[in-house]
Amino acid sequence: MSLVFAAITPHPPILVPAIGKEHISKIEKTKAAMERLEQDFYAAKPEVIIIISPHGELHPDSFTINLSQEFTIDFEIFGDFTTKLKLRGDTVLITTGKETLSVKSPINIISVPQLDHGIGVPLSYLCKHLPETPIVPIYFSMLDNQAHLEFGKALHDLILNTDKRVAVIASGDLSHALTEDAPASFAPEGKIFDEKIIKLIENCDTTSLVNMDHELVERAAECGLRSILILAGILSDVNCRGEILSYEGPFGVGYMVAEIKLQ
Repeated sequence: MSLVFAAITPHPPILVPAIGKEHISKIEKTKAAMERLEQDFYAAKPEVIIIISPHGELHPDSFTINLSQEFTIDFEIFGDFTTKLKLRGDTVLITTGKETLSVKSPINIISVPQLDHGIGVPLSYLCKHLPETPIVPIYFSMLDNQAHLEFGKALHDLILNTDKRVAVIASGDLSHALTEDAPASFAPEGKIFDEKIIKLIENCDTTSLVNMDHELVERAAECGLRSILILAGILSDVNCRGEILSYEGPFGVGYMVAEIKLQ
């Protein structure tokens, strides 16, 4: 199989040094984990990066794939007018298997050069030494958990049939309800959800991910589960184990960095 790297990352803009400045120390565990992850990412030498984000163009009833030839990333919306990235897009991987993919899952193809921070923050770390590696941005849908898993399985088949070395990044934060001053206010389900996710990722327990209690997920106010479910589908029939590199929630939002070790 051509899958050489898989990981789950958070995407807080404060991780970008020009945004975080002196406050970046408040998420030092996350920063250190992303730097460690980048070392393994570089060692894997991927030739294509599939990255799944919650913050791009979302279509409720279909999965969106961005096939622009070139991409730009900036963080001006967060007050950073200096950090800018330019990345190449990969159109061959998806185009080659588009018909097969669309039979298995509803997909929507777009071409939007400007990328969101859900992609920009992780790649500002991971592509530091591999800036020429082409990417395929993907955005999840509002379909149910099983549909996201099946879409991941369809991508799995696509990756299986390519001779390129493929890395997959699932970008997403966990609960936004960990503390009273959290973005979604406090909910006890937030901590429960994050603890469950960590355990399930460590065990690569796809069945339990798909069957997570809907009310628990809703009350946790998360933005990462659907990205993780697509990744879980991609990992179908792959022997793996999850390694949690860091977890913290200093702003009431759960930030988990995890590498999926492929065996």
